[in-house]
Amino acid sequence: MRKILVVGAGQSGLQLALGLQQHGYEVTLMSNRTADEIRSGRVMSTQCMFHTALQHERDLQLNFWESQAPRIEGLGVSVAGPESQRVIDWVGRLDGYAQSVDQRVKMAGWMETFAQRGGQLVIHGAAVSDLDYFSRAYDLVLVSAGKGELVSMFERDASRSPYGEPQRALAVAYVHGLGPRPEHPEFDAVRCNLVPGVGELFVMPTYTLSGRADILFWEGVPGGPLDVFRGVKDPSEHLALTLELMERFTPWEYARATNVELTDAGGTLSGRYAPTVRNPIGRLPGGGSVLGVADVVVANDPITGQGSNSASKCAAAYLAAILEHGDKPFDDDWMRAAFDRYWATAQHVTKWTNAMLAPPPEHVLDVIGAAGQLQPVADRFANGFNDPADFENFFYEPDKANAYLASVSG
Repeated sequence: MRKILVVGAGQSGLQLALGLQQHGYEVTLMSNRTADEIRSGRVMSTQCMFHTALQHERDLQLNFWESQAPRIEGLGVSVAGPESQRVIDWVGRLDGYAQSVDQRVKMAGWMETFAQRGGQLVIHGAAVSDLDYFSRAYDLVLVSAGKGELVSMFERDASRSPYGEPQRALAVAYVHGLGPRPEHPEFDAVRCNLVPGVGELFVMPTYTLSGRADILFWEGVPGGPLDVFRGVKDPSEHLALTLELMERFTPWEYARATNVELTDAGGTLSGRYAPTVRNPIGRLPGGGSVLGVADVVVANDPITGQGSNSASKCAAAYLAAILEHGDKPFDDDWMRAAFDRYWATAQHVTKWTNAMLAPPPEHVLDVIGAAGQLQPVADRFANGFNDPADFENFFYEPDKANAYLASVSG
């Protein structure tokens, strides 16, 4: 039986560990926190998972919360004008619904499942020196812990990383009491509110420790009016700031948020990081190699909501690569090939995300504007969140965008 070590208990690490476990591998999972510590801790993300990523969970029968989490059937875009009025507002329908489950719920539950199924769970914050030792005891070491010392083993790929600095300041609040959007009260949707030159507000339904909730998520241009959360430690102050900015820049969203309260004391999060693609192979001091997983090797800004989706797709790609490899050694060539298999989808996410961080060119504004008049354009844009590869066909180049809009409006 092949022995595999997975370091990091997030979406990708746990999904991969549970998948390998189901296929009879001897899996050890290292986490720096227990399930109870995760459950009682601070929120970790703004995960909204679209159909393909959710299907990877279903394939492994890990969709434990599917019946409880809200079904997100649409994705809407609003654009604010100079007087904080809506100049664009539309919603596209998703072909397959999306869902969001608070990662405190999911990761704690998955970790307990892994242990109940006989997996070796080690609660220990791993350092490079630990991996140097472990690499000799395991056939393969996978690193899915996207922060801290371990990431430094993976060199930045400058050719795929155009940004050297964070492009947004991030601020998240999980709330109860948000009212429905009056324009489309009959179904749940993620709302993307674009405030040109200032940033973005995302509003999404989720399932958390206390049941149904909503996430209010500001992405602010660094140094701008939304970049005010650094150093804010008090959760109630964080929420007050969130609402103050909504009232100023997105009053149509603020109108349904006047009675919200935080889901719990750990329901806020803020920070920033530079989007980075890294070399997938990490070198250990003793000469061994480890393979980076998900945002260890491809970390995109959350502006396109792809983090947990990419993590799920990476875990699925790596699981298939491991199963196909049989008893052969997991050498550097195999590691590169496994990453290339993931990069085939991840490259589209990176290209799209980096494009959305920049001021939109005229043809992109034309597409977003046309979606307000032409439902097929709105639907196609919304479904791009599930399959970002489709943006190649109508989003990046003026000629393709114009040709597409002409074909739909004709």
